[in-house]
Amino acid sequence: MEVQTIMSSTGTIDVYREWLGIKDGDPPFDYYQLLRLERFDDDQARIRRHYRKLNSHVRKYSTSDYAQQSQQLLNELARAMLCLTDLQRKEEYDLSLGHKQARAGRRDKLADILLKGDNVSREQLEIASRYAESVGLSLRDALMQKNVAPADVIMQAHARSIGLPFLDLSDVVIDESLFPKISAVLARTHSLVPIMVENEQLLLASPNLLDLQLEEDLKLRLGMSIRMVVCTPADINQLIGEHYTREAAEAELTSRSDVSEEGAEVSGFAKIWTKIKKWIEENNKK
Repeated sequence: MEVQTIMSSTGTIDVYREWLGIKDGDPPFDYYQLLRLERFDDDQARIRRHYRKLNSHVRKYSTSDYAQQSQQLLNELARAMLCLTDLQRKEEYDLSLGHKQARAGRRDKLADILLKGDNVSREQLEIASRYAESVGLSLRDALMQKNVAPADVIMQAHARSIGLPFLDLSDVVIDESLFPKISAVLARTHSLVPIMVENEQLLLASPNLLDLQLEEDLKLRLGMSIRMVVCTPADINQLIGEHYTREAAEAELTSRSDVSEEGAEVSGFAKIWTKIKKWIEENNKK
């Protein structure tokens, strides 16, 4: 990475050693070295704890003369964390580093993760479970509605339970040039936003998993593979409000009067077109 060294008035500094405290070896450093972890560490909580500590430290330089290097290093740390908290990718990455017994970590249930972390009580879980069953919600959404724990805690536990990484969107510098790749209608209907491109994969942030049909449609439309990261509803709503306005979605709908033509462009999209129009109409009334 170009962030390795920086010229200053006092000479050249090595940001990996000065900012991250890496003393041994030479770049490029692997993800475990970047996050100051023992190689092949499987402790998800420790991975996130190290990431947040280093992220907080590097962020101190974001308003200094080293702002650009700080942003680049923040994204590098985020990529390391996203890989090591994605169970499938971590397994593949560990194998690439020569770990002969690499295997995907066990996925715990959402309730077990929250209980183990002392984030909720059994009584709160029982209340949320009954509420979820009575109104037809998932346990995750019931916990969010009942405010039994901070949203980021619940969503982080949810991400872990489905084997995907969780990302606080304020922790990374989002590549805004990617926004036009996703239409306002898709962004608002499915609560998703493109974040960055890594290893020729487009990272999409959303509180929810994409259904397989939509994922395949997007791959064909964008011409690249997709990888999901989980974020809070508040984070995604803020980005959508800033970059995918209701007016933009309405303009797209108006310009796409021929539904069959849109369906031919993206397989399966015509099937949800009526739902999209209804969603826009309902939100216009709010």
